Amino acid sequence: MMACLLAVTLAAQGAGPTCTLPDGHVVTVELALSEEQKALGLMFRDYLPPNQGMLFLFSQDDYLPFWMKNTLIPLDFIWLDAYGTVVDVKHSAPPCKLDPCPSYKPSRPARAVLELVGGQAAAHGVKPGARIRCAGVVGFPRPSEGQP
Repeated sequence: MMACLLAVTLAAQGAGPTCTLPDGHVVTVELALSEEQKALGLMFRDYLPPNQGMLFLFSQDDYLPFWMKNTLIPLDFIWLDAYGTVVDVKHSAPPCKLDPCPSYKPSRPARAVLELVGGQAAAHGVKPGARIRCAGVVGFPRPSEGQP
């Protein structure tokens, strides 16, 4: 509970980790690092501002499946490689109302997933091959070859 309050406070102040979308739009992100944070994700939230999201980080590349169980708002799933390049996008995944919920996975392995409120990926030019830059996120994205 305290972590949620801290994340909301930081987001309201504009502090904390951010990701910059291809058109320059900056999104404040909550980080999902632990298994518990990844399992909860954005479940049970009835609103997500267009300038906020959640970034899920993983230790290795994989076909990372995501679902919408107990999620109340449509979400965009943006799968990223270790360098912040968009691998795949699922636009406006609908809330799941029946069990079992479908899962969505990328066409290629990914290292991270950025979740935004549905429609934001298309509105800001997020598509495979685009780059997303993140700040305040230790170790992500890795610098491209030839960069420090």
